[in-house]
Amino acid sequence: MNILISLFLTFSKIGLFTFGGGYAMISMIENECVEHRKWISHDDMMNITVIAESTPGPIAINCATFTGYKKAGFAGAVAATLGIVVPSFTVIYLISMFLGNFLKFTLIANAFKGIKIAVGILILNAAVTMVRKMPRKKLPKTIMFCSGAAMLCIHIFDWNFSSVSLMLLAAVISLVIFMINGISEQKGSVGK
Repeated sequence: MNILISLFLTFSKIGLFTFGGGYAMISMIENECVEHRKWISHDDMMNITVIAESTPGPIAINCATFTGYKKAGFAGAVAATLGIVVPSFTVIYLISMFLGNFLKFTLIANAFKGIKIAVGILILNAAVTMVRKMPRKKLPKTIMFCSGAAMLCIHIFDWNFSSVSLMLLAAVISLVIFMINGISEQKGSVGK
């Protein structure tokens, strides 16, 4: 029971104090779950992020669900998911009830401008941390940098190309290279 409460409270803190959505939450989830509490490994966090990005639903909720499940099964998944959802839902509900013109207040509008900068830094921090901890292999880094360059070109030149299509293309290229490497390794072991 203590682990369920701990999962709920940890993810509540992340959900309550992280602005900017799932990408901004990744660095806090990693800090709490990998470095501080050691519930999951860094490799688990990398895998969670990749899977959560490619499955339906918000990335932070998927990460919380997986971490909770890994730590305490189905009950842990429910506790972690509720922990990350309830604070955000409550804050947004209260804002919508009492402050219809929330951003018309100069102080609040200026605070949100500062929060935008902090969110960008949190997302950049999560990306840099993941890149640093990637395996030192050329293929994953090449695919990552090519995908990043392609996304940048798509955005700059306003091309009509879906980021989902880009992810699928990167996955197909990786799969083809993996299969080619597997076939060449099999031929090498047969020749010995």
